[in-house]
Amino acid sequence: MKNESVLRFDAQMINALSKSAKDSPRQRANKNIHPHYQDAVQRLFISMCPDSYVRPHRHTQDYKWEFFMVVSGRLDILLFEEDGTLTERIPLEAGGETFGVEIPPNTWHATVCYEPVTFVEVKQGPYEITEDKNFALWSPPEGDNRVPAFLQTLKTAEVGQLLSMPESASV
Repeated sequence: MKNESVLRFDAQMINALSKSAKDSPRQRANKNIHPHYQDAVQRLFISMCPDSYVRPHRHTQDYKWEFFMVVSGRLDILLFEEDGTLTERIPLEAGGETFGVEIPPNTWHATVCYEPVTFVEVKQGPYEITEDKNFALWSPPEGDNRVPAFLQTLKTAEVGQLLSMPESASV
């Protein structure tokens, strides 16, 4: 007999989430597994397309770690120094040599992908939008006209490279 209270995650869910990401202006979509933002552990699936911009950020609360595990596709986790120097690029690939990471609190990071990807994110709750992320001042905010150039820089930056706010793009 099938236990209906057990949550199941399947290819149909991933395909629907990937389609939602493709149709979204942000080029990403998420499916929360946790029922409330106040839950102690936040669990979600995220699908991203290559043009999705995740602004470099850190979680400043001492208990706010983040766990990522790729279930389809591939992405890179980028780690930075405070000044914007890229310190590490960690490729994560479903079924690959490295498929997940846990990022400690106060670690500057971002994600980039080169193909559609879906991953699981688990992080300490509760989720408070006003204090969830501390964004890097050397990166453009989401929606800024400099984002496409900066995203391309993120995708091609090499370890040791200092990233900085790009010049204003022409409109």
